[in-house]
Amino acid sequence: QPSKDIISCIKNKGLLKIDTNPLRFIPEADVIYTDTWISMGEEKEAEIRKKIFQPYQVNKKLLTDAKGGFLFMHCLPAHRGWEVTDDVIDSENSVVFQQAENRLHSQKALLHFLYKPL
Repeated sequence: QPSKDIISCIKNKGLLKIDTNPLRFIPEADVIYTDTWISMGEEKEAEIRKKIFQPYQVNKKLLTDAKGGFLFMHCLPAHRGWEVTDDVIDSENSVVFQQAENRLHSQKALLHFLYKPL
């Protein structure tokens, strides 16, 4: 769940829907975004996390009612077969590699800004 500060900000300036059932929001989503279930240092929790998060795996079945032209995003690295299936991450709707490229350029710009002579 998002923090109270984020919820407050969204309530005043935007739209935030919180729901634990992905089938309720998939049909109206323009972007479907997931993240890794296991980060570095959390390997001991892999099996329990896999059981907890399995209902949220982004797969063809979950996306049956997705609107046409939706985008799939993931910050990478992805654990194929866990949080996302190959047929989704390799689909025409996936922009994960463009996302990674944009992140690279943003990081380079930030480094340039931080390390330029004063």
